[in-house]
Formats: sequence, C-alpha cells, structure tokens
Amino acid sequence: QGQLVESGGGLVQPGGSLRLSCAASGIIFSIYTMGWYRQAPGNQRELVAHITSNRNTNYADSVKGRFTISRDNAKNTVYLQMNSLKPEDTAVYYCNANLAAGNYWGKGTLVTVSS
Repeated sequence: QGQLVESGGGLVQPGGSLRLSCAASGIIFSIYTMGWYRQAPGNQRELVAHITSNRNTNYADSVKGRFTISRDNAKNTVYLQMNSLKPEDTAVYYCNANLAAGNYWGKGTLVTVSS
C-alpha cells in the first residue's frame, strides 16, 4: 500500500521561501504523476502543481513563476519550492500520487504566511 509523507511546512513571512518535500513508499514512484494540492480554511482542495513521469509540469495560475515542482526518482521524493510567498498561500499542502492503478494522499503539512 502506498504511503506519502510530507514535510517542510511552517511559518514564514510574506516574501519568504519554503521547500516542501514528499517521501513516497510502497509504490513504483517513477511511473506516478505526483502532485501538490492545498486547502485553505473554508475552501475546497485545489491543485497547486503536478509533474508527470516524463517530468512535464503544470501549475495553477496563482503560483506560476513563484513555485517550482520537481522530483527525484532515486529518492522517491517530490519537492515544491515556494518563493515570494503571499498570505493567500496559507493552507494545508497535500502530496498526491496518481495513476490509473491507484491514487494516494499524504496527511498534509501546514504552511502559514504571516508577518
């Protein structure tokens, strides 16, 4: 059974940076499309970015130019580099592994952007 564990969240000031990591186990990581989603209080969960097995990437308009998703198949880990953070980026960030054969979620890591 696949497991995803996020880390790297925390409190950061506006304009600051954070890097989130998601370590996967129990799946053939390299063939999965990996994604980061976020959910702010009172809002629905939304896609932030995803990266395919071929390393094609897609970003939400709200984070384009500020966030970068990457993957290290040797470490079974996907990253989300977040720069120029804004208060509206405050949310719980979730890692997702998606394939027709299975879909897995992590428990999330909280990112708070505040002065």
